[in-house]
Amino acid sequence: MKIAVAGIGYVGLSLAVLLARQHDVVSVDINERRVAMLNRGESPIEDAEIKEQLNMGKLHLTATTDGVRAYREADFVIVATPTNYDTDRNYFDTSSVEAVLKLVRDCDSNAWVVIKSTIPVGFTEYIRQHLGMERVIFSPEFLRESRALYDNLHPSRIIVGADLACAAQEQAAITFLQLLQEAALDENVPSFLMGSTEAEAVKLFANTYLAMRVAYFNEMDTYALSQGLDTRRIIEGVCSDPRIGQGYNNPSFGYGGYCLPKDSKQLLANFADLPENLVKAIVQANRTRKDYLTRQVLLMAGCQEDENGDWIKDDKAPTIGVYRLTMKTNSDNFRQSAVQGIIKRLRGEGATVLIYEPGMPEGRTMYGNRVTHDLAELKKKSQVIVANRMQSELEDVREKVFTRDLFHRD
Repeated sequence: MKIAVAGIGYVGLSLAVLLARQHDVVSVDINERRVAMLNRGESPIEDAEIKEQLNMGKLHLTATTDGVRAYREADFVIVATPTNYDTDRNYFDTSSVEAVLKLVRDCDSNAWVVIKSTIPVGFTEYIRQHLGMERVIFSPEFLRESRALYDNLHPSRIIVGADLACAAQEQAAITFLQLLQEAALDENVPSFLMGSTEAEAVKLFANTYLAMRVAYFNEMDTYALSQGLDTRRIIEGVCSDPRIGQGYNNPSFGYGGYCLPKDSKQLLANFADLPENLVKAIVQANRTRKDYLTRQVLLMAGCQEDENGDWIKDDKAPTIGVYRLTMKTNSDNFRQSAVQGIIKRLRGEGATVLIYEPGMPEGRTMYGNRVTHDLAELKKKSQVIVANRMQSELEDVREKVFTRDLFHRD
């Protein structure tokens, strides 16, 4: 079978590598550097399993910037382009997805299009009507950064959404579901065929639940910190209940990354005038957490809030170091990382912020703060070092590290 995948990111590349083990796959991207790297057998993203598969050289995989030819020859076109959340419109920016769909339509392709990008509830049905495209279905992804291929090889579940009143759509959805089942290393993966709108809702509600769980344990940590209690002991006691379990319970600066912030905001927008309290609270909890932790960092730096609510005098601005922007171990992504909210708040209070991030060009700035590759400089100049996750290379300055990483895992 011939498959084209639009987008060489975590989702797109992991799917391309997954399916190229058994099928002819063309990855399509407007980024010429990523296309060139993939054609050389190099991975443009940090993912150990992807690198291993590419190094083996047994994949039926090529990459191109020429989407027209790839889409015209494909049986399936998988759309895995980014959909960032537009805060002005309270809606995902689906322009990249729509651009691919229009290109598929206009090049007279007979391919079935499978949207893997995260989209608002009701988007697939809207697209079918708005673009006059009947051959469009939706399949949500449930992948972790830096473990994307692993999660495709060992999926928790496979979901494909289609218009089940249309026999052709149902059959296309079954065929794609079987492709993913056959590519997985695990047998008897829980698989679900449902309406496309229900499948879209599964994605947003699943990620919002995970955001809620992160927010819950962060608020538990906030309470324990404010009362002088041992957060770790409380979490261990609470999570020993098998109904609660151990996942997503390590305190952090807030939920972030590719999916949780934007998906929870989109779900809140989807509620519109419907009655709800919980989803709004989840979104607000992330802001409250960052406000609280910013205060804790400033207190650790020796600052005191005056009667006007000001923390820092111009002549006594501390230097706060930030150790890494990435949220996940072995990840090269720091888009929407929670520590960025801390950085903005510290900068707003007048602190000097120095960021150690080897994944950014040295000398660059983020929100007006300098980026360095020199860890020794960070350690020497910083009164406090903010670290989302504690690493061994900070052990020698542990006394000035501010972290909420209690279990030393993502």
